[in-house]
Amino acid sequence: MPIDAAKALAAEPRRGEIAWDHKDVQLYHLGVGAGLPATDPDELRYTLESKLHVLPSFATVAGAGMAMLGGLAAPGIDVNLATVLHGGHSIELHRPIPVKGRATSRSKVAAVYDKGKAAVMVLRSEVDDADGPLWTSDAQLFVRGEGGFGGERGPSAREEAPDRDADRTVERHIREDQALLYRLSGDWNPLHADPEFAKLAGFDRPILHGLCSYGITLKAVVDTALAGDVSRVRAYRTRFAGIVFPGETLRIRMWEEPGRVRVAVTAVERDDAPVLADTVVDHA
Repeated sequence: MPIDAAKALAAEPRRGEIAWDHKDVQLYHLGVGAGLPATDPDELRYTLESKLHVLPSFATVAGAGMAMLGGLAAPGIDVNLATVLHGGHSIELHRPIPVKGRATSRSKVAAVYDKGKAAVMVLRSEVDDADGPLWTSDAQLFVRGEGGFGGERGPSAREEAPDRDADRTVERHIREDQALLYRLSGDWNPLHADPEFAKLAGFDRPILHGLCSYGITLKAVVDTALAGDVSRVRAYRTRFAGIVFPGETLRIRMWEEPGRVRVAVTAVERDDAPVLADTVVDHA
């Protein structure tokens, strides 16, 4: 079997060095829709180096995303990337991400679950700099055709939206060139840019990166429910429930609870088709 769960789980973490500066942060922010209106003081915190703060979801692309990819190179993992789907993602922030940094990442396979027709791998990256831990990031990857090996099914972490109207609802339009801009932060998958490749994958046109929707959503929560203060975010998790096409509009519903915001994201133009589900932002 291409996945040897015992071997993968027993492997030593892969270590790597990553670095970023204000240009990487600004590019990522533009990739998730920051900068509109361009002179808005709230938006300048995402785009102007003299006022810059860092959206916590930048952790998913710091070092061009190499921390997460390191887990796929673990011993015992030999899979066809065409069978891999990014099913969900979570980040835990240990302190605010600096505008400029150099850090060490340790990547490993934290869990392998048997879902019958698919396996689920949890790739964990832990990132520290000279001052200590920065963040922990977990990518949940579905690998089609690799289940049925007799392993544990794993947890089912459902976060159903409350049975009441959302406390806040905002909409974010996805520009036609959003995926082209976002991919410059390190995800070069042609599925998000090449129409012919997208057709081979079963789509009539390129789709938006799931992690781009992830960043757009966190920015909306920070800007509306957390008074624009990125340092309040403690953790953020989601399940990728559906696709988004550039040019569409995200409807982002938020339910505020003590210490957290529950979120549901849908595509307006497709009758509120689910995009992100089981989504929670934990905050101070």
